[in-house]
Amino acid sequence: MHASRTCGTRTPPASEGLSRRRAGRPFAAILDKTRITSAALEIIGRKGYDGLTMAGLAKQLEVAPSALYNHVTAKRDVLQLAEDHLISMVDVSLFGRAPWEEAARIWAWSYRDVFAQHTSLIPVIAVLPVTNAPQTLEMYETVTRAFAAAGFPQNLIVSSIVAFESFIFGSAYDVTAPDDIFEAGSTVDSTPHFRAALKAGRVNERPADTAFELGLEALIAALARSLC
Repeated sequence: MHASRTCGTRTPPASEGLSRRRAGRPFAAILDKTRITSAALEIIGRKGYDGLTMAGLAKQLEVAPSALYNHVTAKRDVLQLAEDHLISMVDVSLFGRAPWEEAARIWAWSYRDVFAQHTSLIPVIAVLPVTNAPQTLEMYETVTRAFAAAGFPQNLIVSSIVAFESFIFGSAYDVTAPDDIFEAGSTVDSTPHFRAALKAGRVNERPADTAFELGLEALIAALARSLC
């Protein structure tokens, strides 16, 4: 009786059934926002922001474009993921625990160093709305709360943050500037004062750091005076 019921059929081993199931639909999603962000930053690092396309991102992730669109709807969404990831790497840990000047120094140096590694994103991120960017909004909330506690007038807090960011983004570019950026070439004889100043400044091993520290301390001092 048992033989007649199984005639012409074969019950697959448990391991074979498991293998077949895996070949169809995986148990866990093969994509998440972390993987998408990492792949996007890799592409941008090689090709710049204009080189990032949804089709290229899907290829980098080795998935169909339709799978990608289950997580993001457009290139702008990918950019927001990249922005939020980079901002999450900025150090705001001293705000609320140390004097605002000290916290702002650590924040600014960290902010510059993060974006010096991703300068191709600065022109886009600098003007990107922070809508649906939780890490970015959390950073702004942390800095705002500390500035308010330090006595910054409420109507000047956002302007102060923008002043920091404008300086930070420009300084991030300076980190990656070529060594010969100020070479005068055939017009060297017409710029004796600038040439002398340039020569004197070359004693600094890291001129981008020297310039950043000079500007940052001037900005902090100016804001501190406004609180008096």
